[in-house]
Amino acid sequence: MFGLIPRVVWSRSAPVDEKGRITVQHNCLLLERLDDVPVELAKKHPHAPKLVLIETGTGNKLDAKNREIFALGERSIIDALREVNCDAKDIGGVCVTHLHFDHAGGLTRACEAGETPDWFGPSSSFGAARADAGVKRTFANARLYVQRREWLDAVEPEAARSVMTRTYFADHLLPMEEMTVMVDSPPAFAPGSIVRKGDEPMIPQELRETEVMPGVFVFQVPGHTFGQQAVRFVDAKGRSVVFTPDVMPTAWHVGQAYSLAYDVEPFVSSVSRGWLLAEASRRGWVLCLDHEAGHCFFTVKSNGKGWYELEKAEA
Repeated sequence: MFGLIPRVVWSRSAPVDEKGRITVQHNCLLLERLDDVPVELAKKHPHAPKLVLIETGTGNKLDAKNREIFALGERSIIDALREVNCDAKDIGGVCVTHLHFDHAGGLTRACEAGETPDWFGPSSSFGAARADAGVKRTFANARLYVQRREWLDAVEPEAARSVMTRTYFADHLLPMEEMTVMVDSPPAFAPGSIVRKGDEPMIPQELRETEVMPGVFVFQVPGHTFGQQAVRFVDAKGRSVVFTPDVMPTAWHVGQAYSLAYDVEPFVSSVSRGWLLAEASRRGWVLCLDHEAGHCFFTVKSNGKGWYELEKAEA
């Protein structure tokens, strides 16, 4: 989780269990639209669901042996929605930052007794293969919004999946293919360019965002995966909230060098973290960190030393 940072350094702030694991959450946000969509915007975006979900967590399909690898709890996105009296059928749009198991696993669920599967095939597993099984789409009436590059890397065997075979799973993704909207947001950096320390995106933030649903914007944040995206919306308090993906999964990762060892491009991830923090500081964004345990909302300010620090913000 901390890449090149030595354990003797990161363990000062991040406590571990007896197996060396740190505590993280699979944070998800349920958005409810408060106002009617303006007529002109509705013409541009006829799909304007009242309920939108950002991220889905791991879901409930892994068996006990696979769950123990990560010490996963039993609570899934299905349980979380029930706790707030939300029926998954009422969710009309789902955004995931990227398609790793801990972000997209909840897109599908295990079949309950008597249910007919929506899809049948290989069961997700981090070790030995498991018997094929059927799954149901968790959000039967939702469209899934994901960057095209991310989708292709996840499902095409000759793409990035060739080096990330244990985190993209067929039973999470293939059942959603017909419901997926491929997004082509402008890239942060020109394809094939050499990214250098301190680089900022080649075009302004406003031109890199894609409005996928009224009031819901996505933009690319490369490094962890080639097609990773962040999600921005304005909350009821008028704040721009940015759901921050694995470019900075926890507050422990705010440091410039704190990239994940399994980033496809760790250095690019570090550079992306720099410009994301700079944008957040300039624009007053509230960041929601995808894996922060406990309170996960933060604002950003300069530390006076050429970098940034996080301050807790109201949820």
